[in-house]
Amino acid sequence: MNAKPPVENHLSSPDSRAFSHVDTWVFDLDNTLYPHTSRVWPQIDERITLYIAELFGLDGMSSRALQKYFYHKYGTTLRALIDEYDIDPHDFLDFAHDIDHTDIELNAGLGQAIERLPGRKLILTNGSRKHAENVAKKIGILDHFEDVFDIAASNFVPKPERRAYEHFLDKHGVEPTRSAMFEDIAKNLTVPHELGMTTTLIVPKTADPFRESFEQEAVKTPDIDYITNDLADFLLQYALPAK
Repeated sequence: MNAKPPVENHLSSPDSRAFSHVDTWVFDLDNTLYPHTSRVWPQIDERITLYIAELFGLDGMSSRALQKYFYHKYGTTLRALIDEYDIDPHDFLDFAHDIDHTDIELNAGLGQAIERLPGRKLILTNGSRKHAENVAKKIGILDHFEDVFDIAASNFVPKPERRAYEHFLDKHGVEPTRSAMFEDIAKNLTVPHELGMTTTLIVPKTADPFRESFEQEAVKTPDIDYITNDLADFLLQYALPAK
């Protein structure tokens, strides 16, 4: 499948779960709450490659290849480096997230839509709390969230592993059957859907050249209730209760 969003802004499956019962709204951060034009992920990706190059004394091409090998085998490069090389994960995260936030734009429409959602709002990310807070603040949405559940809070167990979601649900006292999850990678919605959450896949309006194609596909599977390429408009049309 090509790395293209659907022709329509919003798609739903015939048996998609509704939002009327939802009282907890859970959002991934990277490439979910901002578009790829913000240039956040390319910078992080480059910083991870540089970290590997410095750690192992490799050239750029070799470091990049090893990074992608780690990613596909372990789900995140960080998990591989912890398991195989016992690195300090906090040092890694500080290094990887030392980026320029210039291209992140204030998104007043998204802020208004999230603010109007009834109930609790939480961020669930494989990144760090500091990174999530910095980015969400620049978008103008940080104050609408109760908390950030980051990779450290998950004991460095990343999505899509079930334990990551279970840690999150337990810590925040979230009932999954009354929750909704918004995420940009399809495989990260499998467990949330199994747990009873209403799931929405966020795809880019235009293909992101810095990400792999499978990470951008508008995948239509039973695990995904909705697909959208415009989160703010989707929340207004589908998630907010009718007046």
